[in-house]
Amino acid sequence: MADAEFLTVLTTAGSEEAAQHLATTAVAQRLAACAQIDGPVRSVYRWQGKIENDAEWRVLYKTTAARYPELARHIEAVHPYDTPEIIATPITAGSDAYLSWLRTETMG
Repeated sequence: MADAEFLTVLTTAGSEEAAQHLATTAVAQRLAACAQIDGPVRSVYRWQGKIENDAEWRVLYKTTAARYPELARHIEAVHPYDTPEIIATPITAGSDAYLSWLRTETMG
């Protein structure tokens, strides 16, 4: 991932309103060029020794590797969960026009 210039970053939230807030505030601060929200999705996971089964909303951000540390800090600060999911995946290819737009929109 260290060599990837562009990333997708995934988190989930327990409500559509929380997902909307996470997405809007990150894009407003140019931490991501775009954030897509989908859901509800069903998440089954172990938390504090118990199996949980909850509806969540996914937020998928498009950003640059340079903006990732600030985006991760933002998610941690704004997110209502104690331990929010933050997963970054490199974008290995994309259209020149889209990636140029992504770069421009995340310049801080």
